[in-house]
Amino acid sequence: MGKAISPSRDVDDVLIIGAGPSGATAAKRLAESGFRVTCLEQGGWAKHPRSPHINRDEFIAEREWGWSPGMRGRWEDYPVDDSSSDITPLMWNGVGGGSVVYAAHWERNLPSDFRVRSLDGVGDDWPLTYEDLQPFYERVERDFGVSGLGDDPAFPPGPGPPLPPLPIGKFGRRVAKAHNALGWHWWPAPNAIASRPYRRLGACLQRASCMWGCPETAKASVDITHWPVNHQLGAKLVTGAHVLRLQINSRGLVTGAVYVDREGKEHFHRAELTILCANAIGTARLLLLSAGPRHPNGLANSSGALGKRLMMHPFGSVVGLFDEELRSPGGVWGQHIHSLEFYETDDSRAFVRGAKWGLMPTGTPLMMTRSYPFGEANPVWGNDFHKHISERFGRSAMWGIIAEDLPKESNRVNLASDQKDEFGLPIVSVEYKTDENSRRLMAFHQQRARESLEAAGAYETITAPFIRDTGWHLLGTAKMGPNPDTSVVDPWGRTHDVPNLLILDGSVWPTSSGMNPTATIAAMALRGSEHLVKERRNQSVPI
Repeated sequence: MGKAISPSRDVDDVLIIGAGPSGATAAKRLAESGFRVTCLEQGGWAKHPRSPHINRDEFIAEREWGWSPGMRGRWEDYPVDDSSSDITPLMWNGVGGGSVVYAAHWERNLPSDFRVRSLDGVGDDWPLTYEDLQPFYERVERDFGVSGLGDDPAFPPGPGPPLPPLPIGKFGRRVAKAHNALGWHWWPAPNAIASRPYRRLGACLQRASCMWGCPETAKASVDITHWPVNHQLGAKLVTGAHVLRLQINSRGLVTGAVYVDREGKEHFHRAELTILCANAIGTARLLLLSAGPRHPNGLANSSGALGKRLMMHPFGSVVGLFDEELRSPGGVWGQHIHSLEFYETDDSRAFVRGAKWGLMPTGTPLMMTRSYPFGEANPVWGNDFHKHISERFGRSAMWGIIAEDLPKESNRVNLASDQKDEFGLPIVSVEYKTDENSRRLMAFHQQRARESLEAAGAYETITAPFIRDTGWHLLGTAKMGPNPDTSVVDPWGRTHDVPNLLILDGSVWPTSSGMNPTATIAAMALRGSEHLVKERRNQSVPI
């Protein structure tokens, strides 16, 4: 950019890039242990009091709280070319990361999710088990203020969430009774939404505005739950820091990161150890941008695995229309109940693995007019507009279906050399195609979801055709494994090639599971940070 780089005066123990759930979790654990921690965050702070809900500001939702960086188009939103992708990747660049706009479905992975190669002959086994991660699940659930009910028969035994479950609502009770009659699994769903005041969280008032912030700050976004605590512990947070690349010294160790502030000035922040927590696209992007003579194909990429095996969870929705008023614009959004009845592989089906269902409201009046969750092929506009609105509003509920996404090397993150961003750097390009296993899996689950809603009394079900803007879950691209020839990081998140560079976000996942990923992302970040604390004396440092 032609401007002098100003070095930081001090050298931190740890530099974290990304202030979302993984970055916030890592910063908290390291600061608790006395590490000098700084986190660089591309965006700024969310303004929660402006969050829309059913009685206010609904029209600003997509502009100020939208999931798509392409739609927001802010300074902190780096461009993504998704023209070669079936699914649009969605992310929130700001303090809190995706937790600011997630639906707060809090789902642990099941034990089988860690052993898909052994059980089903696909993907790779994780280099850890559910039992290894269980104590970390329990710890992060206390930090996030998760509400739920223990002893879910789908999971191994152990302590339940710290807060009681949220109400499952009128439509939740109807569907639960139907599942009892069908003999299908259901359970009050776990959510990272406070059912009563808890630490810095207020009690949920059931406005169903969870995916666009939360006026009551009841949803556990880490800008509320973690960063105030991190500040008290001494961790520093630099906002408006657009990281351009990591620097490597002659010993092959990372010395820090070069970033640009909002005024266009370049800075270099030094640290003994760097941790990437920028999601599966942002982390791969930064490592590819940090290529150099030692790492011509991208930093920490001697295996050639960097950027490959992107997983984004194909998403499906099935809506039931009911004759009865269900009060479905309210409650949590969030999930009221979940079902794991068809989660595991069944050899009688024409696909492997499965999906998790979350029963959700269909939203506010304006939501009744949009493609999500009804699909573009099911519009309300035209002569029967008022009829369709009255049928949907308050009288509908939907199953949201999270389908396991098998890792494929052809689904990947690249740099588009022919397209540049405002800093003159190549923009990130995403190549992703939904495979036949996912299509068969989704068709099966949508049919079962229709049966569920019909059993609950729905007189009509609406299955949304493929919805493109559903890439909330960004996983893979920096595979974790013991073999440096086939993976980017070791089982603790340390890159094989650069011993003082770690990755603690969802990019390290070998397989995607069929679960909402935040619970496992946070638990893995805590596990990796805990290991770093224990191994501090053996850590290679550049200074």
